[in-house]
Amino acid sequence: MKLIIRLIISTIAVLVTDLLLSGVHANDFLTGLLVAVVLGLLNSFVRPVLLLLTLPVTVFTLGLFILVINAAMVLLAAKLVPGFVVESFWWALGFSLLMGVVQGFLNALDGGQNSQPQP
Repeated sequence: MKLIIRLIISTIAVLVTDLLLSGVHANDFLTGLLVAVVLGLLNSFVRPVLLLLTLPVTVFTLGLFILVINAAMVLLAAKLVPGFVVESFWWALGFSLLMGVVQGFLNALDGGQNSQPQP
């Protein structure tokens, strides 16, 4: 159940971020849902490998290179999901930053539930 709630929150975050940025286009709710699923899978499997491979650059830039990796994940999702268009690297970077803010806000509205049950 928690997975479904997180997926819906991510989908809403994708759609809200799409509305706020003119360089990012998602056709409909189904496209937003597919983007949320693909980004979740990419962040689970591809991102850790990229973080490990780029560790020296990340340390040298004091962690700012992670923003580049996040933008690359968004661009890769745009290549994989039909109907999701990101016009440039800078729009992908803005999308990843704004989506993090929107998703954080929506998670706060959800109550920020931990995986541990509350007494």
